[in-house]
Amino acid sequence: MQDLSAAWLYPIILVAGALQAWGPPMNGALRNALTNPWLASLVSFLPIVAFLACLVLCQPRPLPTLAGVTTMPWWAPLGGLVGAFAVVAGLLFVNKVGAGPFAGLTITANILMSLVIDKFGWFGMDTHPLNGWRMLGAALMVAGIALIARF
Repeated sequence: MQDLSAAWLYPIILVAGALQAWGPPMNGALRNALTNPWLASLVSFLPIVAFLACLVLCQPRPLPTLAGVTTMPWWAPLGGLVGAFAVVAGLLFVNKVGAGPFAGLTITANILMSLVIDKFGWFGMDTHPLNGWRMLGAALMVAGIALIARF
């Protein structure tokens, strides 16, 4: 059973997930308007950078420690770059496949990779076994997106 103290986070996470579905179509419209997908990607990220810069200026503490920075895994700062790949894919492909298939494919791929990350404890995550229920859930995700993409 999940930790009940974290249950209040689920509605926020669901809203965040729902809002993520808005991103690719919005970015697709941006790409159409600006023509250049690389410029559209840059414009898409500028409000994020500005928002985060404002937050850091308003709340500069806590500052990182030297020990934290020197022990940081080499791959830790690359999460944004990995996310940028998804944004660029949305800019380039959402208008070609549709919002439903695009979101379904990215979410299904995300779930499948997350199960692998959980199983092996990659990126410092606690391990979670890949049991039959998790595999059934993954199979249902794959079947669901196959139906959405097909029809």
